[in-house]
Amino acid sequence: MPTVQDVAQRAGVSTATVSYVLNGTRFVSEVLRERVLAAVRELQYEPNAAARTLRSNRSATIGLLISDLQNPFFTEAIRGIEDFAQARGYTVILTNSGEDAVRESACLRALRARHVDGLIVAPAGGRYAELDELVAGRFPLVFLDRDVAGLNASAVMLDNQAAAYAAVNHLIELGHERVGMIAGRPPLSSTTERLAGYRRALHDAGVAIDETLMVTGGSTIDGGAAAADALLQRAARPTAMFIANNLMSIGAMMVVERHGLSVPGDMALVGFDDFAWADVLRPRLTTIAQPHYELGRAAAKLLLDQVSGEAALPRRVLLPGTLVIRDSSGAPEWRRVPVAGRARWS
Repeated sequence: MPTVQDVAQRAGVSTATVSYVLNGTRFVSEVLRERVLAAVRELQYEPNAAARTLRSNRSATIGLLISDLQNPFFTEAIRGIEDFAQARGYTVILTNSGEDAVRESACLRALRARHVDGLIVAPAGGRYAELDELVAGRFPLVFLDRDVAGLNASAVMLDNQAAAYAAVNHLIELGHERVGMIAGRPPLSSTTERLAGYRRALHDAGVAIDETLMVTGGSTIDGGAAAADALLQRAARPTAMFIANNLMSIGAMMVVERHGLSVPGDMALVGFDDFAWADVLRPRLTTIAQPHYELGRAAAKLLLDQVSGEAALPRRVLLPGTLVIRDSSGAPEWRRVPVAGRARWS
């Protein structure tokens, strides 16, 4: 069975350097880090996790708590987190809150009991005691996709307001003035930001804002279907809908068809969160694409910088999205339009 000395010899470094890489206890250049990790893979070295935890007070694991395992958004984001973490010698422990704050709190306690070195959390809503304690104790923590009002913690998110603005403005440019919005769950920061982008696009275009055209779909397929049904039963129904996540988009498209309406002929649609099926649905869905993998990598980097001591202060990262224009909005041609702005680290 290979030892840490064997890894050091294969990589041409000291055993101390191997320890720094595997435990994340000190900065090591990327060149040396890759040599060590290559030697670990070649020798199939398996460190004694329990002994390492006792020696270093580190477990070389990070906790990942997502809000909805059914949402395709998280698939690529998780891959980005795992790829970055594994390259740094860390294992990811995945849990799912199911968009339930009580369950989320229980998951956090379970992850802490496993002595994870840090946490990436896609929060289900607002503040509660466990989150306050993590932030007050400066435990390594990064919010993914959403942040929590009033907590000074690092966060990695899409520039949701700019993306929503681009989606709604696309519909306005196609001649729509009655644009309905199916929003996600009200407590979420992403919901608030996408609503703000919707409102701003209408305001800037001089289109009157009709509060009756804004409904919530609860961020689920069934919720999106119910919300679309409510909009379609309005006396003066919208001619277009902006739907603020991928699951709700699926529900809305099913309901539009049930009402005997065609897309985009009778109802233009723009969704949010591009996913693999969007290009095979009929009609093909116009939607906002998020850089899922890059969001995950950025979250993992922020977290492991905190774990290693390279970053002390909370940071906020906003990445830009892309408007992917297909059939459902009724545009004359397909194209991908980068949303104005660039990645911002602050």
